[in-house]
Amino acid sequence: MPSAETLERFIARVEANAHVEAIREFYVEHATMQENLDPPRVGRDALIANEERALAMAASVRSQCVRPVFVHGDHVVIRWIFEFTGHDETVRRIEELAWQRWEGERIVQEQFFYDPKQFAPQRR
Repeated sequence: MPSAETLERFIARVEANAHVEAIREFYVEHATMQENLDPPRVGRDALIANEERALAMAASVRSQCVRPVFVHGDHVVIRWIFEFTGHDETVRRIEELAWQRWEGERIVQEQFFYDPKQFAPQRR
């Protein structure tokens, strides 16, 4: 179970848009990450590579945790809002729930739940 301090540090890293750094710092080496019902990605290195690819497609990202954060033992649920501005100035606003299973102070399993229709770009 993560301590309240660890969970707050994790959220702060993501809200600072240090997504790759958050994976390095808070995920175990054999962690898995899954989008909706897609097969999970396995291993911290694979998670980092995928995150780097996703972030490279955006000119900027804004990340926000919507509170409250739900914690029950080793399980945490966080509601996130991400706003991706593309290199072509299109904007994608994604709202998702991240279900996490922690082992002590690190994430071992994470699954995201979101509507894929949110990925349709919008012009400002």
